[in-house]
Amino acid sequence: MTSAIEIRALRKRFGSHTVLDGVDLRVERGEIFALLGPNGAGKTTLVNILTTLVRPDSGSAAVAGHDTGADPVAVTRRISLTGQSAAVDEILTARENLAMFGRLSGLTRREAGGRATELLESFDLTEAHDRRVGTFSGGMRRRLDLALSFVVQPEICFLDEPTTGLDTRSRRELWAIISSLADAGTTVFLTTQYLEEADQLADRIAVLHDGRIAALGTADELKQRVGGGSVELRGADGSLLRETPTDGSVASLRRALDDIERTGLEGDVALVRPTLDDVFLALTEKELA
Repeated sequence: MTSAIEIRALRKRFGSHTVLDGVDLRVERGEIFALLGPNGAGKTTLVNILTTLVRPDSGSAAVAGHDTGADPVAVTRRISLTGQSAAVDEILTARENLAMFGRLSGLTRREAGGRATELLESFDLTEAHDRRVGTFSGGMRRRLDLALSFVVQPEICFLDEPTTGLDTRSRRELWAIISSLADAGTTVFLTTQYLEEADQLADRIAVLHDGRIAALGTADELKQRVGGGSVELRGADGSLLRETPTDGSVASLRRALDDIERTGLEGDVALVRPTLDDVFLALTEKELA
């Protein structure tokens, strides 16, 4: 079985600015794959190439076994795309949006109505089914936008920063929905600026920096690249009194605790592990150096 996405030596320039500079990547079927990077890193450009909206200057990209350049129609039949802004009609109700999209996708009137009912329930929008979308909160709009992508079940779902602008509660609700989509067998390709989002959702993570894949692996594998963390001693007011690096082994932890005990200081001891923030900072600082 072929991978869901295969990218080889992909390059793209806009004028004199190189956005993608030889990207190689493979995404397996059924996984949630997160692409991390700051604004301007090329995340949206890569998604646009994979969804046939933009052609690369060189290299190749295959999605669901089909080349994005040679057979774009076959690609678009197998994918869905949810961009950074909701693509819903604010005048229509949630049910009307879903039913309309179903009809545009080739479903009969009955099939479109039935599918709308299923999706309203799956995306926790049943109680708001007859409300105009213009009255929805940001989180409700994003759930509806995502539901539209599943009127016809895609093999691969592209989510380009889907939780941008949402509050913490709405973001976590959307995370649960994304996880359920992957559990049902859909491959999810997710771009995000939120490192916690990638940590919570993704089976594997790639960091895109200066147009290249700077790191690739599971969250734990990436965190191991910056060491085992440290043992901290903090005072009652939260101030840092002592910090001792550790590689995460029992022997290293014991040495760190002995080091703190020798100081004679009193406070709360905690093991602090690396985060994806640490990974990203380490990678970008290395590139700058």
